[in-house]
Amino acid sequence: MLSAIFTHGYNITIQNNNVVLCKIYIYVSFIFATGSPSILILASIDRLLISSQNVDTRLYSSKRLAYFMISISTCFWILFNIHLLIKVNIYQFSPSFYLCSYEPTNLYLDFVYFFLSSIHTLYVIVLLILSIFSFKNVHHIQLIPRQQQKELRTMTKRDFQLLRCLFAEGIVFMIFALLINGYYFYAAITREQIRTPLQTAVETFIGNVFSFLYNIPYCANFFVFISLSKAFRHDFKRLVYKICGKNIMAMREENNQINLAVMNQT
Repeated sequence: MLSAIFTHGYNITIQNNNVVLCKIYIYVSFIFATGSPSILILASIDRLLISSQNVDTRLYSSKRLAYFMISISTCFWILFNIHLLIKVNIYQFSPSFYLCSYEPTNLYLDFVYFFLSSIHTLYVIVLLILSIFSFKNVHHIQLIPRQQQKELRTMTKRDFQLLRCLFAEGIVFMIFALLINGYYFYAAITREQIRTPLQTAVETFIGNVFSFLYNIPYCANFFVFISLSKAFRHDFKRLVYKICGKNIMAMREENNQINLAVMNQT
């Protein structure tokens, strides 16, 4: 998201002047673009496990397994995207226009567009399936009497809130992933067409808009959690007070004394 802000918002294109920065810029962008949805899927799988009525299945929902799977996923995308460090370079597209881009061959460009479209379509399908099964498990849990829920130790309020937030994040990602998939499909089909200067300007503008939309799911997490999770709002408030050097309990006592004094005056 920061790279898009600097590139499209402030027209800072330092990656077009340095080969090393060019390769790192594209490589890191792909790692975050592929790794972040993978972590979202892993979190959805964790919620699916913890919402299961089977005790043995719920045991797989642990921090140790989560850290291990996140490490595996990150290492996989670091290795899989390493081809970008070879194929990405600064290419000259006109006498005075140099651009940090992929290797301008039909085969490699088709691979990039096909990979991006396929991986985002796969992410959308997997998130949709996980969300359906998770809420199906939650529906079964809510049918169990409250006293029996405590005995089974199924899910806490924080678990329910986190599941709701992950479902909202999945919806946000699916919406914008489908939009960007449509753009990739259009770009792949019309790549070899000859364009007028007006068409080029319009497509550049549309590409910048879709690039902005593509980055929205990666910065929407905070707003999703702050709006849907009471526990997250409370923890965030405590963090803000801690940074400001204020004690929550002391402030509550002070507010109670003020309210008591006002009541006595009336």
